[in-house]
Amino acid sequence: MLSGIIWALMAGLMWGLIFVGPMLAPDYPAVLLSTGRYLALGVIALPLAWLGRRRLRQLNRRDWLTALRISTIGNLVYYLFLAAAIQRTGSPVSTMIVGALPVVLPICANLLYSQRDGHLPWRRLLLSLTIVAVGLVLVNIAELRHGLPNFSPLRYGVGLGMALLAMICWAVYALQNARWLRENPDKSPMMWATVQGLAILPLSLIGYLGGCLWLAWQEPDFPLPFGPQPGQFIALMFVIAILCSWIGALCWNEASQRLPTVILGPLIVFENLAGLLYAFVLRHSWPPLATLFGIAALIVGVVMAVRARPAPTVVSANVKE
Repeated sequence: MLSGIIWALMAGLMWGLIFVGPMLAPDYPAVLLSTGRYLALGVIALPLAWLGRRRLRQLNRRDWLTALRISTIGNLVYYLFLAAAIQRTGSPVSTMIVGALPVVLPICANLLYSQRDGHLPWRRLLLSLTIVAVGLVLVNIAELRHGLPNFSPLRYGVGLGMALLAMICWAVYALQNARWLRENPDKSPMMWATVQGLAILPLSLIGYLGGCLWLAWQEPDFPLPFGPQPGQFIALMFVIAILCSWIGALCWNEASQRLPTVILGPLIVFENLAGLLYAFVLRHSWPPLATLFGIAALIVGVVMAVRARPAPTVVSANVKE
């Protein structure tokens, strides 16, 4: 349990960096930020896959298709929506919308995986999740009061919708990824992280080339293929790919093999807390009081969820006398 929580914390610290990436490259469209990140991840995965080729041979066609499916949804499409949302609503607001995951994931896990992981009584689960939800609301209100640059109702509404779609994509990824890892305890989490990066490489390359063609048509003044600051952009993509995509996925995979999904879900809040921390560092300001109270509520709710223990599900059978 403790080692699983530590791995989840490390994953959150890595994943929190994805919320500041679009802030560091505001002139780049979301399609290049998303496909560029996973193109860099695929390049990194190539030598790792060669070194671990013996383990890769243990995977069958179904495993590779699973890796492609969940990596596309939870990585490529997720970051496309998230990067676009951050550029429209700001990092803290998008962070807190995606921050609904600690509420969404345990409920889904209790509904879908209680036979395997055990069932948490709804009263105990909903109490901790209510506290988490209150914390998310407090932080969101504080950020809206802070004000948004270049505010437009349409732009803001589109950003909120994209952040919501990003949250849904990551929820699907987290649940299906945890299910595969729990069903394959003999498989290495490091190998699985590498497989996902390798599986997404061809699609990322096609997406990046398609994004370049779209930009050449829509914005002919945009310098291609690497934008107005090519060195900074390439470095940023590789840093995010290494820290967030590969190391972050590795840490989360380790946590997924050690914790029931219903407990693992609330720990995604570490990502949101890290994202808020990094955003305020870039803003060079202290969080307002409402944000601090919201963060405290998040931590209390997560601790309550982790301390709860799932009870084994008893399957009753009717026996004829």
